[in-house]
Amino acid sequence: MIDFFQDALFASIAAIGFASISNPPRQAYFYCAAIAAAGHSIRFLLMLPEMVEAHIVIATFIASFVIGTIAVLVSTRAKVPAETFLFPSLLPMIPGIYAYKTFGGLVMCLYCNNEPTFMHYFYLFANNGLTCLFILLGMVIGANSPIFLLKRISFRATR
Repeated sequence: MIDFFQDALFASIAAIGFASISNPPRQAYFYCAAIAAAGHSIRFLLMLPEMVEAHIVIATFIASFVIGTIAVLVSTRAKVPAETFLFPSLLPMIPGIYAYKTFGGLVMCLYCNNEPTFMHYFYLFANNGLTCLFILLGMVIGANSPIFLLKRISFRATR
């Protein structure tokens, strides 16, 4: 239970930090933090072995869809575009460790002298690279789908 709240807290802090870069209205910080905490917590719960034990790609897609839906619904109340909440709330879920391991595997492939070692590092490169790619695709598709599915609501905030 402590890990759950710790995950939500750190996601909200990261979202506030990412939101501050784009200088949104003051009320947007609270919404960004709450949406990021909710989305990251959903992904955390979906990946737990005691719960669903979903793969990180599926869990990220579902969490991104929830983040996008909440952002669209909150945007009319806050009178700012949904993207103001959406992008900072998604950034804590960027798969940085997978990208790091992808390039680490690629560099190690370049320095290998024998085939078994090369194949091992190429496997790490391909596995981490594909996981990173599909996480990013899941985030993009999951987060932007509510904007198009709830078109009437999502564009009301910008009028």
